[in-house]
Amino acid sequence: MSTNEKSSELIALEEKYGAHNYHPLPVVLEKGEGIYVWDVDGKKYFDFLSAYSAVNQGHCHPRIVNKLKEQAEKLTLTSRAFYNAELGKYEKFMTDLFGFEKILPMNTGAEAVETALKLARKWGYEKKGIAAGEAIIVVCKDNFHGRTTTIISFSNDEDARKHFDPYTSGFIAVEYNDVDALKQVFAEKADKICGFLVEPIQGEAGVNVPSEGYLKACEELCKQNNILFIADEIQTGIARTGKMLAIDHENINADVLILGKAVSGGAYPVSAVLANDEIMNVIKPGQHGSTYGGNPLACAVAMEAMQVVLDEKLADNAEKLGQLFRSEINKLIQDFPLFKSVRGKGLLNAILINDTPDSETAWNFCVKMMENGLLAKPTHGNIIRFAPPLVINEEQLHECIAVIRKTAEEFNK
Repeated sequence: MSTNEKSSELIALEEKYGAHNYHPLPVVLEKGEGIYVWDVDGKKYFDFLSAYSAVNQGHCHPRIVNKLKEQAEKLTLTSRAFYNAELGKYEKFMTDLFGFEKILPMNTGAEAVETALKLARKWGYEKKGIAAGEAIIVVCKDNFHGRTTTIISFSNDEDARKHFDPYTSGFIAVEYNDVDALKQVFAEKADKICGFLVEPIQGEAGVNVPSEGYLKACEELCKQNNILFIADEIQTGIARTGKMLAIDHENINADVLILGKAVSGGAYPVSAVLANDEIMNVIKPGQHGSTYGGNPLACAVAMEAMQVVLDEKLADNAEKLGQLFRSEINKLIQDFPLFKSVRGKGLLNAILINDTPDSETAWNFCVKMMENGLLAKPTHGNIIRFAPPLVINEEQLHECIAVIRKTAEEFNK
């Protein structure tokens, strides 16, 4: 069987036996190391998606893989019916690192968001005194917090919503990056609002970076109105934007912090919700949980993955190389009308393609980049997100810029 036939066969298997809920680039990967991945044909690529920022520490980081093997040979799962030897250590590690009193461990990002929603509502009824059945959570338009039924209920992405109704009530959506819009809804309904859920940077919406001071103003409004500030840092957290958390850029203390993805370095599904006792203690035994949440394998892997971020100073690297990336892309914008603008923070960036959101231009450009050895993916039609593993170095980044330039030159022919 030729190498191309091997790829085609594997793609055909997914097409035949898997649900068609994704639209992947036509590349079949089988190996990863650092910032590189290889397909089944042995071709090497730069990974500029990082599994949507889950592999900030790079693919198959040896320290994380070794910890995974070590713990997997000892104990993987007990359920929370018993204590396990790793969970308490993990809980102390994470609460110390992020400055909270409690953590509630889960597995996936969407589970963590659902956990935060339940926590905010219960706090609203039991601590704030909201009347039964009337709690409201305010969200931002163009948000992406997952794809569960409740989460899509407050999405304005019709693709995500259509024919999945009836929807869950209790949410109000305001414009992102608009303090006045938040102020107005608080003025009208503050006594019924228990939480404000926000992405510090809207990743799926196209790396929408808010104006400086927006998040701080939102935090202040929440404090003034006794409303929980809930930061969804699943994609923006763990050093991706040049700080450990994106809210750290404005010295914000969230009431509830949601983490996922890179908490485990991509080796295992791990997510978490952090809050202080006054909030977290409203959850009592039997009121929320997960068979796999807080399992010993997850805890051991996550502690090692987080320590790698600290030891290798990945936040500093993201800050420095993110500035370099945007600077170099701005040069390309001068040379190629195809590129409209670049935006981002740290190593979470997006290039806006000079075409309509319903065009195929961004997709076709990503296919061309793939052929030239760099993997990235469009979002919202005419936006390409670029998010390499944070272990990338300056020399490698310049190589990647050269691939983008080469693709642009070929694309214009």
